Amino acid sequence: MVDFLAKELELLKASHLYRRLPGPLEKPPRPGTIINGHDVLLFSSNNYLGLAQHRRVKATAVEAVERWGTGSGGSRLTSGNFVLHRQLEERIARFKGTEDAIVFSSGFLANLGVISALVGRGDLVLSDELNHASIIDGCRLSRATVKVFHHRDTAHLRDILLAERKSHRRCLIVTDGVFSMDGDIAPLPQLLQLAEEFQALLMVDDAHATGVLGKKGAGTVEHFGLEGRGIIQMGTLSKALGSEGGYVAGNAILVDYLRNRARSFIFSTAPSPPVVAAAMAALEVLEEEPHLLDQLHANVQRLYRGLKEMGFRVLPTASAIIPLMVGDAHHAMVLAAALAEKGVFVPAIRPPTVPEGTSRLRITVMATHKPEELQRALEAFLSAGKMLGLI
Repeated sequence: MVDFLAKELELLKASHLYRRLPGPLEKPPRPGTIINGHDVLLFSSNNYLGLAQHRRVKATAVEAVERWGTGSGGSRLTSGNFVLHRQLEERIARFKGTEDAIVFSSGFLANLGVISALVGRGDLVLSDELNHASIIDGCRLSRATVKVFHHRDTAHLRDILLAERKSHRRCLIVTDGVFSMDGDIAPLPQLLQLAEEFQALLMVDDAHATGVLGKKGAGTVEHFGLEGRGIIQMGTLSKALGSEGGYVAGNAILVDYLRNRARSFIFSTAPSPPVVAAAMAALEVLEEEPHLLDQLHANVQRLYRGLKEMGFRVLPTASAIIPLMVGDAHHAMVLAAALAEKGVFVPAIRPPTVPEGTSRLRITVMATHKPEELQRALEAFLSAGKMLGLI
């Protein structure tokens, strides 16, 4: 009955696309951790600001466990709607500069819920070709007509709008804010201009931009100065904010509609109290310790410059993500293994996560990486790159 599964797994192994769970981590995702019993420097975590280990964030989560327990015990529309949830939503709305916000149990569920609630049969969704899998699945689930535009190509998007917009009821343009594998930023001002011209909704997934971009870390909308322009802002609490969950921020009518129509909100257990409390504490820390943002970007630039000077092909970045392009999936795996041997953990990223021929190491930097840790990492890259003939 399941012979075909074994054959599929063998094909994945033969093409160097088979996946195993890494680790496991035996210490928290700090710059220095333990994986498989070995001390390593961690350069693959989305804990960009180190807030998952921040003393105040942890203490707040512990206090929430003592007061509220470990689980919410129900969906928000039944018995799982705690005071904490509403406080977090109000806090997110202030942070993002919107009228209201709604919290989901994960970022993946947020994208599934908002896209499938806003558009359906007879509608049009226009999606960047490098959008996250959760956006892709949300588009499919919506049953709307889906058209994919070339990455960050607003001319191609305009062509699709000219050809398709008039024959559809509603239209949604959706994009990552920071693209999770390339680390580049969506051209949000140009996308907004097209959305307004063609009477379309514009949604941005700020999972990798929240806590990274903007003067106060509020994401791509703040980065481009587009507050108050009606952009639907989705994001996560599980990356720079060091907790778990997702959210959508926008005007009050949008949020009220999602409470009534987003199935992944209606039918999911509400986020647990310690998770919610930790997210609120992280937002407070981000507001009160802005130097974390400065330190993050300084660390990114130091590592990026060092890799580029060595001769590695690294894509330009304004985020916390540095893509080191290798091309061949097998070579990417070999480089990752060589770095692990030298105490630097950076997993290889291969198809289908990225397009064929673009396998890479996805390096992420934290504000809490120390200068000596960045230097040790650069020395490991230099040694591994020379050993494998990559530089």
